[in-house]
Amino acid sequence: MPKTAPFLVPTTLLVRPRYGIRCGPSTDHPQVPATLFISDLHLAPERPVMIECFLGLLRKRAREAQALYILGDLFDAWLGDDDDQPPYPEIRAALRGLTESGTDCYLMHGNRDFLIGHAFARDTGCKLLADPTPVDLAGTPSLLMHGDLLCTDDVPYQKFRRRIRNPVVRRLFLWKSLSERRAIAADYRRKSGAAIAEKTQAIMDVNQRTVEKYMRRFSARRLIHGHTHRPADHSFTLDGNPVTRLVLTEWHTNRGEVLAVSENGWKREEIRLG
Repeated sequence: MPKTAPFLVPTTLLVRPRYGIRCGPSTDHPQVPATLFISDLHLAPERPVMIECFLGLLRKRAREAQALYILGDLFDAWLGDDDDQPPYPEIRAALRGLTESGTDCYLMHGNRDFLIGHAFARDTGCKLLADPTPVDLAGTPSLLMHGDLLCTDDVPYQKFRRRIRNPVVRRLFLWKSLSERRAIAADYRRKSGAAIAEKTQAIMDVNQRTVEKYMRRFSARRLIHGHTHRPADHSFTLDGNPVTRLVLTEWHTNRGEVLAVSENGWKREEIRLG
């Protein structure tokens, strides 16, 4: 049976070091199941150690949780739900095992895996989320995003994003053979790497005014997102109210991180292989 939704409370948050376990001012009691948030794993066949680290999370820590939210870029590239090359079937099966264990799993598209579709959701039991998605966490209006919509200083990327997310463009791409899609994706990665190398770090970070615009639009007191690969906990004042922005960590070869939130507060937990 699915676990009941957790009761989450706002806390005063500080910017903290990148790795290890970092706790907020409240301590998490081991009997209180948490809701877990992750993003930017960039899983790919050529990264078997990272995949095993993620599978370990699904087999152990995530099964103790109320829910797991994956806020984009679970995969480094997703070329369509018909891509069944290893290790994708194993990842699907592990996600299905998690959802059948009673832990809800919510999946949001990222800039690299926005072609995840309803067949993937059906096979895994995951629920697809719109970007952005407002949620109520124990009376605290919160907003979940992948994060690329916040990077409005990067005008060329925002134009590209609108173009490739067009339903017609997506449909035309998915009509191509899988081998053609792989060739197109490889070419895109080469061009993307070159374009990123020419951009400043500042232009690829969030725009504070855009952050405030989204939080106002959804009356949110907390924003959780990934994408920027700049994990930190930001506190600021918006229209006279204290608000927080929690940035999720990107995963590395043999370690990752989850943001765990429970009724007693929040903490960042390192996930390592083994």
